[in-house]
Amino acid sequence: MAAPAPTDRKFLARLSLPERRYLTDALRTETVGGVLLLLAAVIALVWANTPLSDSYETVSDFHIGPAALGLDLSIQHWAADGLLAIFFFVAGIELKRELVAGELRDPKAAALPVIAALCGMAAPALVYALVNAVGNGSMDGWAVPTATDIAFALAVLAVIGTSLPSALRAFLLTLAVVDDLFAILIIAIFFTSDLNFAALGGAFAGLLLFWLLLRKEVRGWYVYVPLALVIWGLMYNSGVHATIAGVAMGLMLRCTTREGEKHSPGEHIEHIVRPISAGLAVPLFALFSAGVSISGGAIHDVFTQPVTLGVVLGLVVGKAVGIFGGTWLAARFTKAELNPDLAWPDVFAVATLAGIGFTVSLLIGELAFADDPVLTDEVKAAVLIGSLIAAVLASVLLKLRVRKYQALVSDEERDDDHDGIPDIYEQDNPDYHLRMAEIYEKKAAEHRERAQLAGAPRDGADRPA
Repeated sequence: MAAPAPTDRKFLARLSLPERRYLTDALRTETVGGVLLLLAAVIALVWANTPLSDSYETVSDFHIGPAALGLDLSIQHWAADGLLAIFFFVAGIELKRELVAGELRDPKAAALPVIAALCGMAAPALVYALVNAVGNGSMDGWAVPTATDIAFALAVLAVIGTSLPSALRAFLLTLAVVDDLFAILIIAIFFTSDLNFAALGGAFAGLLLFWLLLRKEVRGWYVYVPLALVIWGLMYNSGVHATIAGVAMGLMLRCTTREGEKHSPGEHIEHIVRPISAGLAVPLFALFSAGVSISGGAIHDVFTQPVTLGVVLGLVVGKAVGIFGGTWLAARFTKAELNPDLAWPDVFAVATLAGIGFTVSLLIGELAFADDPVLTDEVKAAVLIGSLIAAVLASVLLKLRVRKYQALVSDEERDDDHDGIPDIYEQDNPDYHLRMAEIYEKKAAEHRERAQLAGAPRDGADRPA
């Protein structure tokens, strides 16, 4: 009987060169944005827990906007519904690109990270539900601990000085993309108030016009930006959360390249808008959402009330167990082999890092308990504390393997022939090996000349037998 053919399916295998370049560019911006996000959160906490706390409330509650259009909103409201629409617009583009050109393009390759992400959302919701069923708490916050904040996670990596291999970074990004997709669905389905069908119809008409203009390849920001603002305003007034407008427009962009194009229109627009999202929109949202009172009593309440304890345990325990368990089971049943350069503890460390659920968790917390400001602040505190615990645990786990990661990253980035392509991607290219042979021959000639200048005997002269 012939031996079964070994499987060539690898989980967390090396990325293709174009995918690695895209990932590097995208995560570089997100890392900078994540550091700004972290800074904004710290400023908010300091501002809200000092004698200046009254001014924080005054600024957050200050209303601005045209009341006639139903847009007389507080600064905090503008940050949550307005600025986060930019964040979700980028998320929409990112999701579209992943579906047509990225990790989610191939159903077989996408199955494992998608299953991991789904388990990473289901497990925290179950943990929250279990805690609140036992403690007679509210089930309204089940969705709060389900999200992963990629920017905050990358900020933690930057702070602790750990650079993950590209396969692990891609896995983390794919988890976050799928998280964003289902967070969008959760917001659209479970947090939609009474519908204004006239405004909703207008929003859909605007989206149809947006799509038609894209199909006709009409260009000019002066066409799309005003139209996007109209769509956003109509979506807000429809009762559907306004960030859904951003996602819908992002999904409409073309993210595949045509002949003669270096980048698709979606990638080009994402390159322009992502810094605005990561560097401005999300940090400002954090500034006006993370300012909650943190005292000894407040921290005690977080760990004693079922709602807040459910959020913390959902982020810290549910995320890690869900993602790791889902990944292991999916790999087991699909017979996908783990990249031999990595180990299962690496997957667990990344799963723990995914427990940082800052931006979207804060947003869902605000939506889930909108009628109870006190509980809203307590849930926000729980999100902050749970994310902090997850960040600390992940930092410890990642630091245990930091030397291995440094070696892998060094191998991925080495470019000894200086042609702009990492050497690891050119092992099957004969021209690369010829260039390297020439480089080594030049180095050998230089060292022979230096040896002679240092007094070494010439070939065949006075050389010991």
